Amino acid sequence: MSRGAGPLARLHVVTDDEVLARDGWSATAVSVLEAGGPALALQLRGPRSSGSVLFGRVRALLPHARRVGALLTVNDRVDVALAAGTDAVHLAQRSLPVAEARRLLGPAACIGASCHAGPCALAALSEGADYAFAGNVFETPSHPGRVGLGPTGFNVVAATARPLPVLAIGGIEAAGVASLVEAGAYGVAVLRGVWDATEPASAVNEYISSLARALEPSTRPPGDRDEKER
Repeated sequence: MSRGAGPLARLHVVTDDEVLARDGWSATAVSVLEAGGPALALQLRGPRSSGSVLFGRVRALLPHARRVGALLTVNDRVDVALAAGTDAVHLAQRSLPVAEARRLLGPAACIGASCHAGPCALAALSEGADYAFAGNVFETPSHPGRVGLGPTGFNVVAATARPLPVLAIGGIEAAGVASLVEAGAYGVAVLRGVWDATEPASAVNEYISSLARALEPSTRPPGDRDEKER
């Protein structure tokens, strides 16, 4: 669960600089938010984009996100999150420590952290993170040459970090969601699977449907139920 008003979204859709610069991206982002609603967190990530660009994107999208109940998250830039008035930030390993971001943003903010190994996820948990990303799970153009963790490697990170929710990221297609839920994923984070789709909003619906099917108690291993199901 997040520290915010509702449960943490199980689908996180992440941008990069190239996606943010696409013509008509803002309208596409609104359609993605509307398709996902409370099941979606949209993470604005642009490591080479200026603070002013990210600020403008957040301020433009925040009313739409709040209208549909989606979470709008800023990657890395705690200053932009504070200035724009959003209540969620995702921290890379180069970012401020989780504990410092918590001090600045307050107890109600939703704070995530990117981790690639169990000790990092444990540290994020101890410092007050609400969730973590672990990956890359599969090979992805975003990290050329980096071997993926695979479902087994992901499971090690997720198990180490319990009870912190851990989402899988990196080369994830909707068809592969079920295997990751079985490996302990709370949800998934995707970039190209949505933004490079012919219809990004339809891709969001496909991921959310795949997650819902994978999370049905009748389709999950007996040892992989949430606490509330036990």
